[in-house]
Amino acid sequence: MSNRQIHVINTPDEMHRWATNAIGRVGLVPTMGALHEGHLSLARESVTACENTVATIFVNPTQFAPDEDFEKYSRTLESDLNQLDAIGVDVAFVPSVEMIYPSGEEITIQQPDVAYRWEGASRPSHFPGVCTVVEKLFRIIPADVAFFGQKDFQQTRVIMALVQQLEMPIDVQVCPIVREASGLAMSSRNQYLSDSGRDLASCIYRVLCEARAAAQVPSAGPKAIALDAERKLKDAGISKIDYVAVVDPDSLEPLDEWQPPSIMVVAAYVGSTRLIDNMFLTP
Repeated sequence: MSNRQIHVINTPDEMHRWATNAIGRVGLVPTMGALHEGHLSLARESVTACENTVATIFVNPTQFAPDEDFEKYSRTLESDLNQLDAIGVDVAFVPSVEMIYPSGEEITIQQPDVAYRWEGASRPSHFPGVCTVVEKLFRIIPADVAFFGQKDFQQTRVIMALVQQLEMPIDVQVCPIVREASGLAMSSRNQYLSDSGRDLASCIYRVLCEARAAAQVPSAGPKAIALDAERKLKDAGISKIDYVAVVDPDSLEPLDEWQPPSIMVVAAYVGSTRLIDNMFLTP
């Protein structure tokens, strides 16, 4: 093992003490591990902006439905720690499930209204689990700012609403999507794709770009452009689509007429792998 400088903490009490005693701003990068360049870009942003950076590595069981991929979700702790260390992350918080969810009755945080559409409708157990674990992490780690990626756009809005409603003293910073050379948004689930699946998945980005171009000369309304995008995905061979919509980026409500800003959100399956993506169509 290399002479790692990153400090690994496993218990909430020790993590809370470290964050409380840290001098300067504390940045928090919550992850479930299996790190890719998207995660690492968040860590770099925190290291640049804050004197102290904590990355969490915790595969949260409560945000997976029984038929989802919790058990097969990649655990690559050694590689994750090496990558975080190379960037200059100070602490990795790596708790067990029992540390985060002690035995006994568990309180679930109520999800805000912005959670119920789209991902919330497709995966009803997802955001209650996200809200619960994020509230726990924000309480354990009293950070100044938390960094999340735009790829999980609805999740960022859910967490912002949670912070506001619970009056948590933490800023939420949303960082740009990091994409592969093909345009495919980086995701831990991309590893499940075959080579042909990756080629097919790249059409999601192409369709988003075409929708953005169409929105610049809006001869059609948002709903028509969303329907056209869904048709293009199906024509390309993506037959199972959870949703394609042009929405208000704050309320996540679908738009009947163009307004700045607007964002297209997509969730679709390539084979058995569920992928999400999004793109702002108007500034």
